[in-house]
Parts: sequence; structure tokens; C-alpha cells
Amino acid sequence: MTAHLSLHAMCCGRLDGPRRAFFPDADADERLAMPVSCFLVRHAKGSLLFDTGVAFGAVEDPVGVLGEPVASYFRMAGTPAENVVDQLALRGMVPDDITHVACSHLHFDHCGCNGRFPRAKILIQRAEMDAARKPGSPYGRRWWDVALDYHLLDGEHDVFGDGTVVLFPTPGHTAGHQSAIVQTARQRRFVLAADACYTEEHLLHDIIPGNHWHEQTMRDSMAQLRRMRDRSGTALLFGHDQAQWQQVEATNGALV
Repeated sequence: MTAHLSLHAMCCGRLDGPRRAFFPDADADERLAMPVSCFLVRHAKGSLLFDTGVAFGAVEDPVGVLGEPVASYFRMAGTPAENVVDQLALRGMVPDDITHVACSHLHFDHCGCNGRFPRAKILIQRAEMDAARKPGSPYGRRWWDVALDYHLLDGEHDVFGDGTVVLFPTPGHTAGHQSAIVQTARQRRFVLAADACYTEEHLLHDIIPGNHWHEQTMRDSMAQLRRMRDRSGTALLFGHDQAQWQQVEATNGALV
């Protein structure tokens, strides 16, 4: 890790849902437990969150917090402390310490706690915000349509101006999905894929989940992630990979 940057993975919710939502060939009664991951980057110029996870209080009151449609489809499988506020507290931080929040996209399990960071710059692709704001949009407004300092991006964005944290478009799952490259050392980088690719199995077998905006665009983004994976010193971190998450938890979330 560089002298001025660190990367930590945090579990900010756990969901239990139909496996078929992620793997179209699964049996109808199969279920899948999955982590909701968020990432904390501590940099000399500020602290960035990549995604904010499921909304605060969803474990205790799933219907009240998430709404009936979401709560009936996904069961909350985590503990009340698996939220971004408590996870930051474990690292000696409070929401006001966060200077930047990068949203991969605006689904409920990735932006649920955006409203907890009113002092941060919220970095999101313009295409994602445009899609969310369209009349009849399926996006749940309760999680993102709040008074925040949104900064709309048009393509690649170097957050701190030194190449250590770079956001880049990976559309397909949604119209304006973005991922991130975090350079933790000269020859070591992590790619935070989020829902551009749910798991390593999706990448290896070119599996496109049912929940996507545009199939070929998602395949193109997954191909881009494969090319990145094949670069020396690069590790991909997937959006909802339970097996990978168990390895991450063994390190207490510290990524080096």
C-alpha cells in the first residue's frame, strides 16, 4: 500500500434472495445468500466510500425501510451492525469524515445510505442519474433522491488527481454503472467491479444475470474486466461473491 492510501472492504448488508436472479439457469426454489460490499479508501486528500450499501435499519424493519416489493423479494440476512455507519465506526470514523462517495449505480443495495453523507461529494455517472430520473423509472427514489452534493461524471474520472483512484464506466447492468480502480502500491491495484460482474463464476463462464439493462453492453463491460484481471498485479473484487468475501473477511477487510 502506498504511504498515503489504504483500502478496506466493509460488509454493509447481507441479502438472501432467489438464486435465479443471479444465475438464470438455477432452479426456481434455490436461494442465494450474498454480501453487500462497500469500500473505504483513505487518501492524503480525503476519504472515499465506494457505494454505501443497504439502508440503515433495514434488518430491524425491512418493509418500512426497503418497501414491500424489495422486502418480499430479498430477506435481510445480516446483523444490524452490518451497515456503513457502524462499519466506519469500527475504523474510528464518522460520516462527516467522508469527503467523497462514489456510487457504482443507484440500486437499493448500493446507495441505501447515501443520505448519511451530506458533506461528501457524490460521484456518479450522468447516464445513471439520467436513467433514474426518467418518468416511470424503476429506481427507488427514497435512497438517492435526497439533497446531496451530486457531481455528474461523463466517463473516466481521477478522483484525487494522482491516478490512485479512478472511476470508469462499466454499463450494462444499468445504463450508467461505474467501477473503480484503486492503486494501493506501484505494482498492485484492485478493480472494484460492483454489479458489472456479480461473482467470479459470472466472469469465468460469461453468465449474464436476468437483471440487466442491456445484455451486449454488459458483456462488453465484463470483457473489459477480464482484460484488467489479466494485467500483472491486478485483483478484481466482485459485487456479490460470497466465496471471495469469506477470503476478504479473513483479512479483517484490509486489502493490500
